[in-house]
Amino acid sequence: MTTAQAATGRTVTTDIPARLDRLPWSRWHWTIVIGLGTVWILDGLEVTVVGNIASRLSEPGSGLPITSGEVTGMAAALYVAGACSGALFWGRLTDKWGRKKLFMITLAVYLGATALTAIAFDTWWFFLFRFLTGFGIGGEYAAINSAIDELIPKEYRGRVDLMINGSFWLGAVFGSLLSIVALDTDVFAANVGWRLTFALGAVLALVILLVRRHVPESPRWLLIHGRDDEAERIVSGIEQEIERENGKPLPPAEGEITIHQRRSVSFLEIGRTVFSDYRKRAILGFSLFIGQAFLYNAITFGFGAILTTFFDVPSGNTGYYFAVIALGNFFGPLLLGKLFDTVGRRIMISGTYLLSGLLLFGTAWLFDQGSLSATTLTACWCAVLFFASAGASSAYLTVSEVFPMETRAMSIAFFYAIGTAAGGISGPLLFADLTGTGEVGDTTLAFQIGAALMCLAGLAAAILAVRAERRSLEDIAKPLTAAATKTKPGTRQGDDSQGPGADPGSQGSSPATA
Repeated sequence: MTTAQAATGRTVTTDIPARLDRLPWSRWHWTIVIGLGTVWILDGLEVTVVGNIASRLSEPGSGLPITSGEVTGMAAALYVAGACSGALFWGRLTDKWGRKKLFMITLAVYLGATALTAIAFDTWWFFLFRFLTGFGIGGEYAAINSAIDELIPKEYRGRVDLMINGSFWLGAVFGSLLSIVALDTDVFAANVGWRLTFALGAVLALVILLVRRHVPESPRWLLIHGRDDEAERIVSGIEQEIERENGKPLPPAEGEITIHQRRSVSFLEIGRTVFSDYRKRAILGFSLFIGQAFLYNAITFGFGAILTTFFDVPSGNTGYYFAVIALGNFFGPLLLGKLFDTVGRRIMISGTYLLSGLLLFGTAWLFDQGSLSATTLTACWCAVLFFASAGASSAYLTVSEVFPMETRAMSIAFFYAIGTAAGGISGPLLFADLTGTGEVGDTTLAFQIGAALMCLAGLAAAILAVRAERRSLEDIAKPLTAAATKTKPGTRQGDDSQGPGADPGSQGSSPATA
């Protein structure tokens, strides 16, 4: 690394991003996956448990004067509202204060709020701490996805990001099975079981907090914020650990980037960068998030109510069905994730969105015809969500890698918040009203709305998705602080200038390795 002192500020030429991208997969990378990715298991646990215990909470003796509709409607909407506002609040601080500091703070907020949910004594208390639980989780989305993309090598970034975001559904499986035990009044009293589920979430968060202490700060973030010596120590330590593991030296890194170090980036510059320089990517981000947010936040929160309303499934048994569709959701990103790095982002993102939307249209038609049972509806949902889950996870991957480094966390937060607010707050409220009528046509309409939004998002991806597979983050979107790059002969300049996903403002990005 060479350093020069410029009149306008400190200028650094570094190969650290290239050194991180050329690393082979190792045990160290698994520690990142475990330390950061396991939080989505908690999110899946939270969402699933609340949906499945709604019927028990509304029964006399639960300890709360609350209706099932308030649990799946108002409480669900408040959780999402908390996540949206938390994403915006913590996202800005993540770009300013660093990834590690924020993914420790936000997990601590989640831990405290979910523990206090467990001792709820009135409806307002339950609502308040559902909001604050979401507030912590929302901050996790920005901090975690930023850190993952900046620490994982470019060859594996797509599949790892999808796998980690898809781990939400492991939590959903666990939450579904846990709710079966919690709802069994032969095991726990009606006012005890649901409290234990939230308390367990707090215990798991504490374990993750202890593991997460060993995850380092992003060297890319450190570079930009004038802490290049610390970034060098972290990367050198990682390289030494991997060389010991493999028993041979690493290949030399290829490519350097020169940056003018800065402490912060203004909101005005973030807004201009995202909505002017990268406006096509902004449209893509909105489309992907709105489609998946409505589908998941509307349908997932109400799946238990559908089973009990239309198929007379006992409330204590809905967890079994949800566990099955949760497994379908988990296997989607797990099995399809590698294709996002090999076949490519554009084909896979558009394909998963369109396939899930079309399958959901088919499910809506069968449901309207009365051709489904609880079992066959669950099978249909497994097929729909196998593809939808991979598509939904790719929405987080997309907005975390197609904008400049200095705006990454805020971009994730913004698109998550706006897209989820559109589909995730209105979705549960609307869907609770539709399924609450007990009319088949109303629920069919909700299915069709979700299917249409997924298809529209898939079409947007077919036109606008960026070919980001196996490319460095600095190549996909040039950092705002970048001054120049050193290129090898034969490499191409620019960002997707030959494809429909190109943005005029991204044409100075550093070259992709040939």
